[in-house]
Amino acid sequence: MSAVLIIDDDEPLLRALRLNFAARGYRVHTAGTGAAGLAAAADHPPDLVIVDLGLPDLDGLDVVAGIRGYSDVPIIVLSARHTGPTKVAALDAGADDYVTKPFGMDELLARMRAALRRAAPAAAAPVLRTPAFRLDLSAKQATGPDGGVIRLTPTEWHLVEVLARHEGKLVEHKRLLREVWGPRYETETNYLRVHFANLRRKLEPDPSRPRYFVTEPGIGYRLQLPGDVT
Repeated sequence: MSAVLIIDDDEPLLRALRLNFAARGYRVHTAGTGAAGLAAAADHPPDLVIVDLGLPDLDGLDVVAGIRGYSDVPIIVLSARHTGPTKVAALDAGADDYVTKPFGMDELLARMRAALRRAAPAAAAPVLRTPAFRLDLSAKQATGPDGGVIRLTPTEWHLVEVLARHEGKLVEHKRLLREVWGPRYETETNYLRVHFANLRRKLEPDPSRPRYFVTEPGIGYRLQLPGDVT
């Protein structure tokens, strides 16, 4: 039974979400302010967090960044703000997905299931080794050349897993978006730009000149490991 923390100050919405989630077997905790949400996430770590951006005390982006600073838990932003820059800012802050209000309950539940699947351990996944990093996909553990742990988000891991299945080969934008976020997000290439920028910042020796997470402009991405034939 997965535990979900909802941080939102809309009490009728909280009641509706609590009832719908509980009916589907989720354990639900709620918080009406950003501060209360941060405390709840620290005191009782959830399996998934849903955050509104328009909180009464803190900007929801700060709440996302605060949780992401110490946890890899999947985070879904649920907000009435629907502009592209706001979505990019939420992803940059560490959110894994973004759902705009008003929303369909079935879609939100599907996005929750997808986020939880991305966070689940992969079975019999490979270990990827380069001079710059080591990625154990089964354990979801990334380390640098000195053995230090590098924290990747569940969405970043899912992107790596998709590319690893096609190592050295081009994976088109639509395929990545469909596999990681679902078919309705096949045009949201800004999601890819944000998450691959973060992956390169964490893993590439020189993020401005990527050696491993390579872009084919306007087409897609490939994972290029030592020994791959281009």
